[in-house]
Amino acid sequence: MNFENMGDKTRIIQELVPGKQITLAHIVANPDEVLYQKLGLDPAVDYSHSAIGILTLSPSETAIIAGDICIKASGAVLGFVDRFSGTVIVTGTVSQVEASLNAVVDYAREKLGFSVCEITKT
Repeated sequence: MNFENMGDKTRIIQELVPGKQITLAHIVANPDEVLYQKLGLDPAVDYSHSAIGILTLSPSETAIIAGDICIKASGAVLGFVDRFSGTVIVTGTVSQVEASLNAVVDYAREKLGFSVCEITKT
């Protein structure tokens, strides 16, 4: 973040410097049905599940790889992949979502040399 002093005003310039990293890996266990609706997830598929997994990756195209790993690692369902923002959302049982996120984090760390965050859960 850069700061420029312009007399009485300070202008803040924020820049994203993409690195090889996973900045968010989170499991929402037993989410309320309204959360599925607000995320635009398919109710026919997703309400029967008991967890939502969220990943944010950089570079953003890595979301494609992460989505592939998520669905191959467990019976989790791919809810959303955005190759422009680097966001991946999966749904399934808590154990399916956890297995999917673990598989992505492990692959990114071990094979791609990424800096990864801890998987968190609420």
